[in-house]
Amino acid sequence: MLWSLLKIILFVALITAAAFGVIYVMDQDGGLTLAVGGREYPFEPIEVLVVLAIAMILFLIVLKLVGLLIAVLRFLTGDETALSRFFDRNRERRGFNALAEAMMLNASGDGKNALSRARKADKLLDRPELTRLVTAQAAEEAGERHLAEEQYKAMLSDGRTRFVGIHGLMRQRLAKGETETALKLAERAFSIRPRHEGLLSTLFTLQTEQAEWDGARRTLAAQVKASALPRDVANRRDAMLTLASARERIAVDDAGPAGDAALEAHRLTPGHVPASVTASRVHLHRNSPRAAQRTLLKTWKIAPHPDLAAAFAALVPDEDPSARRKRFEPLLQAHPDHPETRMLKAELAIADEDFPAARRAMGDLATTAPTTRALAIMAAVERGEGADDKVVRGWLAKALTASQGPQWVCTNCRATHAEWSATCSNCDAFDTIDWLELSQPSASRTDSAAMLPVITGILGSDAQDEGSPIESEEHSVSEGSTAEETGTVPPETNPMTGDIDGAAMDETDLAAAAARKETEPAKSA
Repeated sequence: MLWSLLKIILFVALITAAAFGVIYVMDQDGGLTLAVGGREYPFEPIEVLVVLAIAMILFLIVLKLVGLLIAVLRFLTGDETALSRFFDRNRERRGFNALAEAMMLNASGDGKNALSRARKADKLLDRPELTRLVTAQAAEEAGERHLAEEQYKAMLSDGRTRFVGIHGLMRQRLAKGETETALKLAERAFSIRPRHEGLLSTLFTLQTEQAEWDGARRTLAAQVKASALPRDVANRRDAMLTLASARERIAVDDAGPAGDAALEAHRLTPGHVPASVTASRVHLHRNSPRAAQRTLLKTWKIAPHPDLAAAFAALVPDEDPSARRKRFEPLLQAHPDHPETRMLKAELAIADEDFPAARRAMGDLATTAPTTRALAIMAAVERGEGADDKVVRGWLAKALTASQGPQWVCTNCRATHAEWSATCSNCDAFDTIDWLELSQPSASRTDSAAMLPVITGILGSDAQDEGSPIESEEHSVSEGSTAEETGTVPPETNPMTGDIDGAAMDETDLAAAAARKETEPAKSA
């Protein structure tokens, strides 16, 4: 602003001086006389003014020519001039136009032409932080992974693009399935941008896939700090990470700090069955069976589950069936009408050879909610009470085509699991395994139904040849209900029925084993 004021003052001064000069010339009588080489040249006042104007114009023209000459010389020597700026602006405009075209083509999926425009932009622009990124993206779209990797590596040398380069290399390693390298790159990127939500999510996924529970907990804390996760979700995930780490350490007899972590996981999620079971084992390892029993009972009151019953039975593994029934009373009284409670009560009664009580416990469960386990229990009850073989076979045949009941199922890929784990072994998703009931696939049902004539035929022939239909039933059903043929999950251990068969089998096998166990008492009755 000061410079503008000075220019205005100078302009007014020049105009004022010119006006006084004109007045002075006009006041001269006879004008002016110019003497050159002994000769005089008289000029009228008006002529003097014209000569002065022409002289000023010529002076300005000379100044401009001198300036142009200097600019040309500076342009030739490489200095920045108005002419060089003109060409630079034109070059930059064409470069940005090519860059914009590359971005539009890349967004539309035309990677080949996008790569061509990106290369043109790279030649015209001196902006590698832009052209390298667009070139890498276009190369990926065009399928030239090697070129994209070169561009991402070139970005590592610039602090402005280092994070983008590492992130791009990480995505490439993930696409190739190189998860270990991708994890290292994600950790390096995390050190640069610790609040990047997308990176935090990817890093957490990679760490849980490779069972790096401690690192995953640190990443989870960073997600909470960056407000990338709701607090309740973060608490749940933290509990699952703690539980997974504790289970892994307890498996190698490291029950010290790991045990405390398991108890903390149960405190954070009291309704989570695996956390409760693990906590009960920690209490039992520390010679606190009462605390283990309270832990299991607390979770059972929230939601009855067969794993809780199995862990409850394991607290006193060598007790007789009657004592076990009495010890289980607190569990049975918590949710008396729950299907799991009714089946548990029936299994305990069968183990104690109290078949009428088992039937009363089951009630109409086998008809209102028929599952493989419920139907197998009814087959065992019928055999224990001395029912005809056809009746037992009928229950077992129904069990083959019935629903498997609730199972550990991945909510992400719907794969079933024999036991809970922090990550799905099929899709590697974290904390997606839940206790759900899935309908049996139609193919498996068809295969099972097609097996029924074979099973009944084997049962009949074995009954005639060997006089032991129950053993034939056990053999046929156990073969017909394997995981490979029926699509069921692997069998789970069931300590409550340890007197029927020490090693737990599929529920149809359990029924056959129970029936075999009770054949002689039933016949004698």
